[in-house]
Amino acid sequence: MTRPSSSPDAPLSAGTAPIGAPPIGTAPVVSSTHAWYAVLVLTLANVSGFVDRQILSLLTVPLKRDLQLSDTQVSLLIGLGFAVFYSVLGLPIGRWVDRGMRPRIVALGAALWSVMTLLTGITRGYGQLFLARVGVGVGEATLGPAAVSIIADQFPREKLGTAMSTYMVGTFAGSGVAYALGAYIVGRVDQPGMITLPLVGEIFPWQTVFFWIGAPGLLIALLALSIREPRREAAAAAAAAARLSSGTSASSSASAVGFADVWQYVRSNLRTIGALSLGFAFSASVNYGVGAWMAAFFVRTHAWSIEQAGTLQGVLTFTIGPIGVMAGGRLNDWLARRGHVDAPLRVGLLGALGMAVFAGLYPAVPSAMVAAVLLVPVNLFAAMPWGAANAAIAEAMPARLRGQGSAIYQLVVNLVSGVLGPTAVALLTDRVFGDESMLRWSLVIASIGGMMLASALMLYARAAYVATVTAVRAEHA
Repeated sequence: MTRPSSSPDAPLSAGTAPIGAPPIGTAPVVSSTHAWYAVLVLTLANVSGFVDRQILSLLTVPLKRDLQLSDTQVSLLIGLGFAVFYSVLGLPIGRWVDRGMRPRIVALGAALWSVMTLLTGITRGYGQLFLARVGVGVGEATLGPAAVSIIADQFPREKLGTAMSTYMVGTFAGSGVAYALGAYIVGRVDQPGMITLPLVGEIFPWQTVFFWIGAPGLLIALLALSIREPRREAAAAAAAAARLSSGTSASSSASAVGFADVWQYVRSNLRTIGALSLGFAFSASVNYGVGAWMAAFFVRTHAWSIEQAGTLQGVLTFTIGPIGVMAGGRLNDWLARRGHVDAPLRVGLLGALGMAVFAGLYPAVPSAMVAAVLLVPVNLFAAMPWGAANAAIAEAMPARLRGQGSAIYQLVVNLVSGVLGPTAVALLTDRVFGDESMLRWSLVIASIGGMMLASALMLYARAAYVATVTAVRAEHA
């Protein structure tokens, strides 16, 4: 690796990619069928993870009633209890991803978050519930870095946005299932008091949902083991080529890359990695805030039932979300084919500005039906950037640093959004307005403010991002 320039934003040379770390834009090391199979399995894992992650958003009312919690305490379960460990543990996991067998890492993570979700169904109080959420976060920390790394190794640049967006469909499908299923459970079986189940004992009725959503993840863990490891395929191909050309053997192991190497690269490209990560982090913060409190907004402002609000949220997330994320991926690839190196940031800006308008508007209108209609473009623009966002960090990192680079990006995005998103809305309601009926105005303030910050940061990142990606592509070429 070359030495960094004295300029903090000068792109560091990517160096020669080691065996087993094919650069973006090269020929795939596995067949198209196996590549798309990997995307399918990773998408299913993403669905499972987001169902487990988002289900608490629809259980706000029984949580507050049965555990005597405030809005802020609920937001900490939804945000802090999950996000801190999910984000921080991504760093060592990212290093593991750069050196280990990525399908096995995904399988282990899926098994862990599924078991912790099942255990959530037997927790007895706030402390145990918080610890179970921590466990879910630890398990899910494996998926993002591994998925971005696997997909980026298998698709050329002109198809990367679509492949990443397909994976990100799982985010919105999983969230939609969580909202709809949570609403169904609350509407059908929730009631004050306890129920008794064989082998489990006494639990609150709403806790049964965790048994239904935890078990499928164990099957997905087994499916993850069937994904081909592109690093192994690339190593075998390189070794065979070396033997044919020189008659000598070639090493099949990638050179070890430590965190110091990653940190040196990030420091040398700080404006690119920092502004890109923070820009998408504030965008995600608004999404998480809207997702966490949308059902409560309809209950408090328009006197809807939890079942009505959750069903609306689930249907919109499940249907409009995938359309939005796929449209963003297609737009990213269309812009990339026309020579726009900053294509992912252009897609991110469009999503942020659309959200600033529509997410800032729907809570303020007096009609529940108008608010529901406005949630269609809210879901569209909220979903649009996320395949492009994964493509952005994959293109900004040299191939051998991609797992750890993705983990740093996800550390920033998930820590900021997971903690700030739900909690900012709750703190505005609890501490500024002091009235839970004012939730609508907390949503307006948080949505507009967050998306303006996101837009400013993405604009600031564009020039540096173009320089970084151009340098990485030149070294790979």
